[in-house]
Amino acid sequence: MRDIEEILIIGGGGMVGQKLAHALVQAPLTPDTTSALTLMDLGFPPESPMGARQIIANVSDPAPLKAALAERPAVIFHFAAIVSGQAEADFDLGWEVNHMAFWRFLETVRHEHIASGGSYCPRVVFTSSIAVFGGPYPEVIDDGFPPAPLTSYGAQKAACELMLADFSRKGFLDGIAIRLPTICVRPGKPNKAASGFFSGIIREPLNGQDAVLPVGTDVRHWHASPASAVGFLRHAARLDTGQLGQRRALNLPGVSCTVEEQIEALRDVAGNDVLALIKPQPDPTIEAIVAGWPRNFAPERALALGFTADADFRSIIEAYIRDDLAPEQAQRLRLR
Repeated sequence: MRDIEEILIIGGGGMVGQKLAHALVQAPLTPDTTSALTLMDLGFPPESPMGARQIIANVSDPAPLKAALAERPAVIFHFAAIVSGQAEADFDLGWEVNHMAFWRFLETVRHEHIASGGSYCPRVVFTSSIAVFGGPYPEVIDDGFPPAPLTSYGAQKAACELMLADFSRKGFLDGIAIRLPTICVRPGKPNKAASGFFSGIIREPLNGQDAVLPVGTDVRHWHASPASAVGFLRHAARLDTGQLGQRRALNLPGVSCTVEEQIEALRDVAGNDVLALIKPQPDPTIEAIVAGWPRNFAPERALALGFTADADFRSIIEAYIRDDLAPEQAQRLRLR
């Protein structure tokens, strides 16, 4: 009989959480085990994995969180967050959801650790962000470049990284914070993230729809596909964190490219006609937020620890076509 590995995904109704959950159903983290999944979020799509326990709850509500942690999952993935643009627009909500709720989560894990006599010490994989960094930037950010966020979202993520490291140092949990690149191309509808246009200018044209481009084509950014994100999360869940020392946060690999290079990759994959669907509409608010974000990394620690990402932005587009584009649209591209 196969062993059962209890896994909790907080924010499991979102795009990356759902992709991770499906991946864990198909291939558990540990060989010869079965993943027993609990997903917590405000809601879940109809295609959420069959057999996964669903908890519909606000991450700020301590009661359902305590109930989920009472099962003492061995691995906890924490995605739940207010995205960047919304966190900037709603200061109180951003700090409540992105910071205070995470503090209460850590405290609940600590109480379970104490109640177990110290035997319960789960692996906690926290999805942080490259928004923890602020300029002025070097041409390439190495692993020694210090966090100095210039947005509320980045400040909230940086604060959570520090808390996670301290709770890990005290032995209450075994945490790792992975600073995700901007995940692109995101399937589905646009969200309120300031970075949403990076996906929109690819996703909407491939689906025959107009896309708004709120920044100049010279804007450079750091990207990874949803498939790479799932790979990062799985690898982080099984990494020997003794290799991290006291530095529990990692810059992850990705693809650095300009918006113009994104558009050229789209041209290579889908032809010239789709480019006419990209409509430049400068947005000073988004331009100001994006101007404070990092552009390129040399993630040597993560690469040495075995994290891998997409080869180039064309590969990111092809991953979207393979995994998320409607079959009839993908067929149209193949026939081009």
